[in-house]
Amino acid sequence: MVYSAPPIFYDDVEFLIAFVVMIFSLVVQAVALIHCVTQRGDGFQAIGTLPKGAWLAILAVCIVLTLLGGYRGATGLFSLIGVAAALIYLLDVRPGLRDLSDGKGFW
Repeated sequence: MVYSAPPIFYDDVEFLIAFVVMIFSLVVQAVALIHCVTQRGDGFQAIGTLPKGAWLAILAVCIVLTLLGGYRGATGLFSLIGVAAALIYLLDVRPGLRDLSDGKGFW
């Protein structure tokens, strides 16, 4: 009796998951970078965080490293560090800048 194995879709599923994670990572990092570029430089000093140039460098390097890793590197160390840096910017620095520009204060 001959048994046949079911088709193996492991590579296709792995590629799709890695591709979706990479796209999500790049979108989050791009949103953070674009927001950082459009902000005034003195606002960063007013809320007591890194200067604008430092945030621009961190976010730009993270995007480049994510792109260089390709879809296989989407779950790699540099990509995860890039997402972490972008989320720190979006969840910590961005609300402070928004509150500062609204005049409500960030405290």
